[in-house]
Amino acid sequence: MFLNPPPGVINATAAPISRQGAALIALALLAPFLLYFGTVRSIVSVWNSSETFAHGYVILPISLWLVWRRRENFSLYPPKPWPPALLLLAALGAGWLAAQLGEVQVVSQYMFVAMFPVAALALFGPRLAGSLTFPLLFLLFAVPFGEIFVAPLIQFTADFTVWAVRATGIPVLRSGTRFELPTGNWSVVEACSGVRYLISSITLGSLYAYLTYRSTARRALFIGLSVVVPVIANGLRAYMIVMIGHLSGMALATGVDHIIYGWLFFGLVMFIMFWIGSFWREDNAPAPAAPAAAGAKPAPALSGTMPRRLPAMVAGVLLVCGLWPALALVGERANDNPAPVRLADVAVTAPEARDFADWKPFYMEPDARFHRAYQEGSLPVSLTVLYYRNQNPTKSLISSMNRLTGYEDTWHEVESTARSETVAGTPVTVHEGILRVPQGAIMVWAFKWVGGHYTGSDPVGKLWQAANKAMLRGDDGAAVMLAVPYDHDKESARAALHRFLADQGQAIDGALKAAHAR
Repeated sequence: MFLNPPPGVINATAAPISRQGAALIALALLAPFLLYFGTVRSIVSVWNSSETFAHGYVILPISLWLVWRRRENFSLYPPKPWPPALLLLAALGAGWLAAQLGEVQVVSQYMFVAMFPVAALALFGPRLAGSLTFPLLFLLFAVPFGEIFVAPLIQFTADFTVWAVRATGIPVLRSGTRFELPTGNWSVVEACSGVRYLISSITLGSLYAYLTYRSTARRALFIGLSVVVPVIANGLRAYMIVMIGHLSGMALATGVDHIIYGWLFFGLVMFIMFWIGSFWREDNAPAPAAPAAAGAKPAPALSGTMPRRLPAMVAGVLLVCGLWPALALVGERANDNPAPVRLADVAVTAPEARDFADWKPFYMEPDARFHRAYQEGSLPVSLTVLYYRNQNPTKSLISSMNRLTGYEDTWHEVESTARSETVAGTPVTVHEGILRVPQGAIMVWAFKWVGGHYTGSDPVGKLWQAANKAMLRGDDGAAVMLAVPYDHDKESARAALHRFLADQGQAIDGALKAAHAR
């Protein structure tokens, strides 16, 4: 998992890199921060806005400290530039560009950060870079990734908590991620998902495994535990908080104090996990000596000569890294559409009806919005269209931030499934969700239109968006949602939505195409 210095006899007379060579390497490794400044800024903005990812600020210092601990490797394995790594660097640049075209921020961030280990491989060569594998790859923990796990973690925490409370003998009435005890109501929201604990545990667990163990098996086992333990611990934490609130008549663990209890419990769990892990530590044993010629001693750093191919390799790294931001800038200017979105009334032939719910999708603010209710047989059906143009991280059609309901919204989704339907003659998989409030429920069908293509899949939608921008066709897209009152009769609700989509699909398609053409 984490490479030790590769075997081989070290040249006792090999000189380490000179100051000029070190300056060139520093230039090659620092230049991406300027070339990809927009991506750097997006990473830092997430660090600033979310406590979940605030640890990102310490990742680079820790990585540099880990490299410093292995600084003798720069003398034992003098840098030997390795040209094949430029191909991998180019692949990462192409991946970054594709992610930029598709507005997949987390992928572009990973592609950017991964450029540093690969650039080090190109500049240092396999032997030196291989001896620094973990310190270089540890940089990937700086990417703010994990929001995708919030929804499944919320679901697991709700399942675990309800199961544990019922196992205790207390009756529970559940609706989605909300549940009611005789003493009060509870809901599992984003802050209770445990994603903060999970990300912190994996980061600390990986670092602890690298510093404490030498065998790959022990490292892998401990990192595996750092994934499983916080998930189970968060379920126990939620159960304990509910029980404290229940036994105290909802006087305790219902406000800020339940956050405090949670972090104290998580800290205790992590301490116990590290304490147990210390019984099998291997960092006290002497490190395996790197093979060297008899009498060889590491030469002092920055006192040798410059590798022959280093200037050319530095130029190659800078050229490969700089190509993709230049292409992105050209594409961004070509795809920009300054015309305002005019989403005209959809020419629906059904009679208008009174709106039946105050539900609104939890989406980023679009460039244009359409919402109206119509009568479809005996049931009213509402149509919502959210249209996006010139998308960016704060205004995007497809994002983990966009959901039918907010985690802390009055409306909450209690069931979801996928259905095959047809829109304007095009087969599409729609998302079907049952949304509920105490006063009633609605059934919602949702799908997306991306530059003329219908899809119910976010990854496919991103691919269409990237393809359209690559062909300089812009990034217009829209979310389409149909809703109908739901009274536990799924077939009646589905029939109304199906008829409306069959009768009015051409009108919806015409309105989207007209908005795109302007």
